[in-house]
Amino acid sequence: MKHNQSTLAIGIIALLVSFPLAAADNINKHRAEAIEHAEDAQIHGKAGHTKALLEHAEESLKHAKAAENQLSGADKQHVSESVKHLNEAIEHAKQDHPDEGTKHVKEALIHLKQSNN
Repeated sequence: MKHNQSTLAIGIIALLVSFPLAAADNINKHRAEAIEHAEDAQIHGKAGHTKALLEHAEESLKHAKAAENQLSGADKQHVSESVKHLNEAIEHAKQDHPDEGTKHVKEALIHLKQSNN
């Protein structure tokens, strides 16, 4: 019986320790996806491909918001700033202004890369 209790206790401890690691991996995954799509949006924006700029900026925004919801402090502030710029990029892309949209994507990338959590 003692052996089962010890095994159960070790299992519970291992599970509790793994939760923060899983959360950090999830944040990093969302941030990495946000950066990847923002970089693609920037490439397409520079080429004048407004539709692709819009699609990638929207996908980047989705991941940035997911990361933002799990962050705090300076990292959250950077991701929040990137969300603002991605929203601006999307609005400019919808108005067929790829140059302005690309400028905002560039700013969003700066902030996404500055969040290091």
